Amino acid sequence: MSRKPKKGYFVKGHFVAEGSELDQELKLAMKWGQSTSKTDAKRESEELQELGEALLTLRSDLFKPLPLTDKLAEALADAKRITNFEGKRRQMQFIGKLMRLQDPETLDAVRHALELQRLGHSYDTEQLHLAEQWRDRLIDNDDAVQEWIAQHPGTDIQQLRALVRQARKDAPPPDKAAVSQGLAPRQGRAYREIFQLVKTTLKSEASPDDTSEEDHDE
Repeated sequence: MSRKPKKGYFVKGHFVAEGSELDQELKLAMKWGQSTSKTDAKRESEELQELGEALLTLRSDLFKPLPLTDKLAEALADAKRITNFEGKRRQMQFIGKLMRLQDPETLDAVRHALELQRLGHSYDTEQLHLAEQWRDRLIDNDDAVQEWIAQHPGTDIQQLRALVRQARKDAPPPDKAAVSQGLAPRQGRAYREIFQLVKTTLKSEASPDDTSEEDHDE
């Protein structure tokens, strides 16, 4: 029984099967040639390679749902294992080529995942800074303690006051030599526990269902 011929076309005497990688490359090149200038095409190519490089930094929970082709996913996994500079450079060029073969919906999903990661990191950093500011204010004066209690009535007041008193007792005397060298004095346990209490409270109020963030020790 004869085999059903593949659908496709010939380019310079070579058969190109429809849906093949070469078919996609030729169609992409035709699209660029018709709708964009060489400068625009180069810019788009560079942007897609940078997008591919950024995928290497994406968290696994954001990476796994992406509808990447198996070939691209494998190329990214290989890139993470390559340590040689020249080998890494060639692999990233290959990834850039594969990125140009992804459909627009996939590229949009990649950009969205990277943006989610960027926003999440910014939010976490902001929350940590806020917790650090509150910790220092609570230890510095009683007015801040009253302000915190008013804003966060669910706080264990006795625990907070006890930690603040202990942190003040544990506070090391000023060391002019250390300060001049830019060295922070070593703080006691209560100092760190106030930070954890503040950070946990802020996080639970912002996202009640997620309290699994790792501790941040200073």
